[in-house]
Amino acid sequence: MKKEIWFGLAILAAVVIGVFVLMPAPSQMTNGHLGLLMLALIVVAIMMGFPTAFTLMGMGMMFAWFAFRSVNPDLAVRQTLDLMVQRAFSVMSNDVLISIPLFVFMGYLVERANLIERLFKSLHLAMARVPGSLAVATVVTCAIFATATGIVGAVVTLMGLLALPAMLKAGYQVRLAAGAITAGGCLGILIPPSVLLIVYGATAGVSVVKLYAGAFFPGIMLATLYVGYIIVVAKLKPSLAPPLSAEDRIVVLPKYAEDISRTFGNNVVRGLIAALKSNLNPDVPSRTLAKQLLIALLPALFFTAAMGWTYRMVTEPPEAISADAVEMGTGFDSGDAKSDSSGLQEPPQEGGLKEPPPEGGLKEPPATAVEQKPAPVAAPVAKPVTAAETAPAERLPAPMGYWITFGIGVASLAVFYAIFTFARLEIFKMLLGSFFPLAMLILAVLGTIVFGLATPTEAAAMGSMGGLLLAAAYGRLNLGIVRESVFLTAKTSAMVCWLFVGSSIFSAAFALLGGQEIINQWVLSLDMTPTQFMILAQIIIFLLGWPLEWTEIIVIFMPIFIPLLPHFNIDPLFFGLLVALNLQTAFLSPPVAMAAFYLKGVSPPHVTLNQIFLGMMPFMVIQVIALILLYVFPGIGLWLPGILYK
Repeated sequence: MKKEIWFGLAILAAVVIGVFVLMPAPSQMTNGHLGLLMLALIVVAIMMGFPTAFTLMGMGMMFAWFAFRSVNPDLAVRQTLDLMVQRAFSVMSNDVLISIPLFVFMGYLVERANLIERLFKSLHLAMARVPGSLAVATVVTCAIFATATGIVGAVVTLMGLLALPAMLKAGYQVRLAAGAITAGGCLGILIPPSVLLIVYGATAGVSVVKLYAGAFFPGIMLATLYVGYIIVVAKLKPSLAPPLSAEDRIVVLPKYAEDISRTFGNNVVRGLIAALKSNLNPDVPSRTLAKQLLIALLPALFFTAAMGWTYRMVTEPPEAISADAVEMGTGFDSGDAKSDSSGLQEPPQEGGLKEPPPEGGLKEPPATAVEQKPAPVAAPVAKPVTAAETAPAERLPAPMGYWITFGIGVASLAVFYAIFTFARLEIFKMLLGSFFPLAMLILAVLGTIVFGLATPTEAAAMGSMGGLLLAAAYGRLNLGIVRESVFLTAKTSAMVCWLFVGSSIFSAAFALLGGQEIINQWVLSLDMTPTQFMILAQIIIFLLGWPLEWTEIIVIFMPIFIPLLPHFNIDPLFFGLLVALNLQTAFLSPPVAMAAFYLKGVSPPHVTLNQIFLGMMPFMVIQVIALILLYVFPGIGLWLPGILYK
């Protein structure tokens, strides 16, 4: 029997023995003890291979019947069925869950647009001089692809087909190659748009928008730590990740590029400008050369546009604008207020205003009337129109940080264009065709969510449309792909929704039996500090990641932890970010490590499961380091939500 099976059976036996040892005698068992027994049995049943959603549902209904029967046996069946219907209806009426099938559909479409192959090829050529370039390109590709699709199995499988043969051919160690693919593929659990964050937000009642904003920088931090580890290993032990050979780094140039580089030098901008002036090759139209020059100047044009927009933002005088707006609004509001209030009160005053004419006569006050009557009317009208008030709206001087950024950007562009050869131009065009379409899709989806322009559901709908457009642009959109994507989306969405229904029924039964109350009393009796509780909770989640998947941990155990957070003054948003970072271990820790099985299914026969598991271990240590960094420096996750949603 395999070691993994023995390991799983050992954990299963430990759970069963622990239940028998810790539980009191049947005559002394209370409803609360039944709740704890239900919790232990659900873990055992899932580890034995029973479907999670229906196991949760069936176990919840059975123990809910026990809870209702202890109060009123005659109504137990009816109350249990009512509970099932109410919980199912409440889950199905949750608007947040609509975004799940839309994001999943977007992910499957992007996967089938064949972008990941082009992206990996262009990235590993662009990073050819970086130590461990293939593994680094693998992690970066996975991180970029994770923002377009949070489907771990799809990313690991595709990268296993693309990157693993390339790394093995280049002489990479099997464990390092497998670890880079599995760890990079699991980034989709944390990096938005993540289905895990949607599930956690719906379970804990936390804004999915804030979770997405908070998970952005922790995801980048984790990917950066992965890349740093690979570079250090490749630098210290080049035999584990040999550099690419000169043949593998060759980029085929078009004929006009070869002619220009031989005649005018290898610099792109200088060579293209000289070729346009001299008409070096009559067979190449000037339009083609101008187009290549425009592509080469795109980074400079983008930098100019970005800095120009930033300059307008940082030098705009908000105080003057707000003052004008307030004065104008105040002038009109006061006038409106007078007219509004005078609608009820001024009529008697108007009669009072009619009295002075008889007193002073109509002939006597013509001059004073002209002086007095226009004064109250002219003041509010002339105030917002005068040039004296619009003239002071001068732009503020740009802050020093802007000029520092501008100087660094200009210096970087100068260095970039100094080494910008025709080979790098071809790589840049490959990135334009693979990375930038994905970047636009990511900005359209995540940008609208993070900046509050759209709800997650609306942004997911935009992402689905973007996935259709990408697949059409790359000639991959046909009825078969759409049918397959819809089928897989329906399958995944049905699994998640039934998980929610089952977990809702299970949580209700657990609360009815008093299991939550027993756990709360036990935790509070330990008299822990918030730090101690947080460490204990993360250790429990880390250990649960061995036998269970993240879906089961979220839907079963988060309803147990969430009610305890207010007592320890822990922000559910911060707790959710720690859980999301921690739960990646569910895909990287044996024996359930699904990423390992995805990779094993597409890897060569000589790559064993044990090698894949061993390759995962260093990246699991990196995850623990990232978890500690996030806890010690919570601003990594809370800074962006705090800035955007004050």
